Amino acid sequence: FSEYVDKVRTTVPEKTTAELHDLLAHVPHRVAPQITLIDVRETYEWNEEHIPGAIYLGRGCLERDIEAVVPELDDLVVLYCAGGVRSLLAAESLRRMGYTNVYSLKGGMGAWIRSGYEVAENTTNYCDRVDY
Repeated sequence: FSEYVDKVRTTVPEKTTAELHDLLAHVPHRVAPQITLIDVRETYEWNEEHIPGAIYLGRGCLERDIEAVVPELDDLVVLYCAGGVRSLLAAESLRRMGYTNVYSLKGGMGAWIRSGYEVAENTTNYCDRVDY
């Protein structure tokens, strides 16, 4: 598994927490999103805490629901998980679906917290709103 992850890491770009923080600082509060930040962790992880401005689109429904959240294949998307592996694999999947501007957050939520950046508590869970 680790060899596979290492291989994916060579093809999927990653953003550092500092890069993401800087990007988010320049986005007006979701009025005209220039970046879509997606938390792909499990629901219970999202409910504990997440990055402000993120939306929840768990790994289990990502491919099914991504077009409703990010209809344009060239929009900037940053995915994150707890440690950066699930989001890396999720980003690879989106790239295979045709998304061209997809990144994984290096080190995930853990790195975000260690960097001392703000966290938020539960807001809206996109997967819960979708009725299939």
